[in-house]
Amino acid sequence: MPLRSPFSGSRLATPLSSSPRDPPERPFLFGQPLRTSFSSGQGKSVVFKRVVVKSRKLSGLEEAMRIRRLRERQSTVKERKRPSLRRGKVSAPLPVPEHILRPPYVGSNLLPEISSEYQVHDDEGIIRMKASCELAARVLDFAGTLVRPSVTTNEIDKAVHEMIVQAGAYPSPLGYGGFPKSVCTSVNECMCHGIPDSRQLRDGDIINIDVTVYLNGYHGDTSKTFLCGNVDEPTKQLVKVTEECLERAISVCKDGASFKKIGKKISDHAERYGYGVVERFVGHGVGKVFHSEPIILHHRNDNPGFMIEGQTFTIEPILTMGSIECIMWDDGWTALTADGSSAAQFEHTILITRTGAEILTKYED
Repeated sequence: MPLRSPFSGSRLATPLSSSPRDPPERPFLFGQPLRTSFSSGQGKSVVFKRVVVKSRKLSGLEEAMRIRRLRERQSTVKERKRPSLRRGKVSAPLPVPEHILRPPYVGSNLLPEISSEYQVHDDEGIIRMKASCELAARVLDFAGTLVRPSVTTNEIDKAVHEMIVQAGAYPSPLGYGGFPKSVCTSVNECMCHGIPDSRQLRDGDIINIDVTVYLNGYHGDTSKTFLCGNVDEPTKQLVKVTEECLERAISVCKDGASFKKIGKKISDHAERYGYGVVERFVGHGVGKVFHSEPIILHHRNDNPGFMIEGQTFTIEPILTMGSIECIMWDDGWTALTADGSSAAQFEHTILITRTGAEILTKYED
């Protein structure tokens, strides 16, 4: 699940800045060789055939070009208009039996600091991580079966909560920095961290359900975007490409691989379809601690760092059909696309191995 780091935007998916005044650093890009010339003052032109320009990303121009490509691709497809997301009534948090082990942050409304330690596990730790992640995957699969028109996100939260506690686990979002529910449900233009409420799902909606469980002292974290009823083709494609971005990112992960490969793979694939990759929310280390280093950037970046065998972290890209900027509801959690365009997200917890990455939250019935 995304969290709010000292820099990553909401709270559960690590945002990249703690305030609008402190925006995340944008990566430098190296331009293609250029041809240029100037007059020597003697009637001759001196031509430099190769000039490499180093500059910051022209975000406004790139954003305009990306949206133009998206509109060109969708010019023959009629997208159904839908009303803006409205908040419903949020009910009280659900109780957890006293015998279930709770994470240390429960009972405090303060947002925990992100741990600076990478979570690298021994054999016993890996066994426990696999058990927690397998439960999270089963819960998410079950939650997806509930998605249909007229069902409320609060009903999904209640069903998920009951399944988690019956398994002897704790729903990690509940009480994290004061979050009032056991799961995040992000509908349509909600990027992440939607709070379950009384709003009914409608035909044509999409919904990301983000499940994290705390079992035997370890967190397992996963999410998926589901289709509700008859979803239009452009939105279906957004969902499909977002999942493909996650799969491609995981494919480059292994012991010794650089973390920046993740952002490149995601950006390369998303841009082919004109989609934006949200920068404010990131992946994170996960295990005994809910959120830790390494911070996983989903966009192109030059951040240093390499993966280590036995390490666990999440990859959780958010793609949008329009703006990658977000606005926050006054609940302090719900993050919406600034222009109301649809957003989709997928997430897995992975274990780094010598030769690749094992998806711990991949559920097979």
